[in-house]
Amino acid sequence: GVNPVDTYFREGIYKPPMLPWTPGSDFSGVVVEVGSSSSDLNIGDRVFGTGMGRDLDGTYAETIVAPRKNMALLPDEVEFEEGAAIALVGVTAWRALIDHGRIKSGEKCLIHGGNGGVGHVAIQIAKDRDAEIITTARPKYHKSLKDLGADYVFDYKEEKLADLIEQKGTQDVIIDHMCDEYMEIDIRVAGQGARIVGIGQENSDVTIPSFSVARSKEITLHMISMFNTPKICSVLEQLAMMMSDGLLKAVVEDRYSLDEVKSAQKAIYSESRLGKIIITP
Repeated sequence: GVNPVDTYFREGIYKPPMLPWTPGSDFSGVVVEVGSSSSDLNIGDRVFGTGMGRDLDGTYAETIVAPRKNMALLPDEVEFEEGAAIALVGVTAWRALIDHGRIKSGEKCLIHGGNGGVGHVAIQIAKDRDAEIITTARPKYHKSLKDLGADYVFDYKEEKLADLIEQKGTQDVIIDHMCDEYMEIDIRVAGQGARIVGIGQENSDVTIPSFSVARSKEITLHMISMFNTPKICSVLEQLAMMMSDGLLKAVVEDRYSLDEVKSAQKAIYSESRLGKIIITP
């Protein structure tokens, strides 16, 4: 899987753990060797995972070495492409909604950028928790996002976006990938005791506008990183169960080969898409 965080190392926002260095966080494949006789994995097991490339070498390769805590078994009915595509965005969406957002049945949830990697997975997780979902995206993605479970989809370029959201009620959980741009809207549409979770935007400065309003509503703000997940494999196991039950899927929009990595990373920012980009051997 190709993610914006992969580009942060190349651009110098994050410092690579070593040089030479292989980028990439996500992976899926078949176990060809285990490093310990006590491992619960066996040669031939189908696995998927994430969290590589920061403290360890990355995944833009045909063969990798990965810690057991960074992977889980991939259900037989799930394709390898989908396993590689969902890992990082799935863990991020899960932690945003479940661990930090503490989303509950019947709550209202605003997910900015629903067509993105995290966004389109977050919609499905929120729907599985019986939340009412508002998301934002370009008009060409509106039908697809409703098919994934969104109740309402608004164009993020709409001048009266906050008004449209307010018409659907105050929001209990808000997932925002561009806090520097939407924080004022988030605070305005948030309900009493709302939880705002900020993801992505590693190179942005975020300020808190309307502080007195946020305080009066007792809003909590969580800024999270997938790399801080205490036990990645536990979240991956939850995602695997949802995929196995047909409740969750990763949309793979574009595929690149290993010798097209440069183009794949450029495409992360230069093109709009629904879902994910992956690299295949």
